[in-house]
Amino acid sequence: MAPPRCPQPRAGPARLVSPVIRRCPDHPAPPGAPWRPPVLWDQVTLTCHGSGTAGDTTWYRDGQRWWQQGIDCLTVTLSGTYTCDRPGSGRSPPVTVSHDDLVLQVPARALLEGDTVTLRCRAWQNRTVTRVSFYHEWKELGGLRDGTELSLSPLQRSHSGSYHCKGWLELWALEKFWESAPVTVTVHGEHRHV
Repeated sequence: MAPPRCPQPRAGPARLVSPVIRRCPDHPAPPGAPWRPPVLWDQVTLTCHGSGTAGDTTWYRDGQRWWQQGIDCLTVTLSGTYTCDRPGSGRSPPVTVSHDDLVLQVPARALLEGDTVTLRCRAWQNRTVTRVSFYHEWKELGGLRDGTELSLSPLQRSHSGSYHCKGWLELWALEKFWESAPVTVTVHGEHRHV
């Protein structure tokens, strides 16, 4: 069975870069900045940029060949870790798409010292989650909260590390605390302008 295809992006100048997976231009991300990990209920589509032609693109899911049919834009319907490959460019960095019951998301951009960043704790298909608590390196950051977002400002290198969240929600006829998988946050030094 072929994976779902999304429309091909409009023609443009060739890019001679290592393969990079991004959201497909014809399927914009939900409002706001892109987040990692992306979640299936946001209707994730990925596109592979790199040297070569779309006909040379091979997709992998969880390390196994997923599809090779000349498509450089793929609508994701299963959770897993995706990469793409084009001859001459090699394999792209991985993108993990989650379908967990509770997910901690971080903005999918470089995080620099001095920036403000917001982490958000989301329940499956945007169900209501309450009494959220956030953890850094398995230590709780403050008490239980009604909010689902944690702001870190100004970012410092000490903010780097593993984060996860816990929250109270009713899911699958169970009302209990759920826990997200950990997400790694890396804070880089400030860009210096010369």
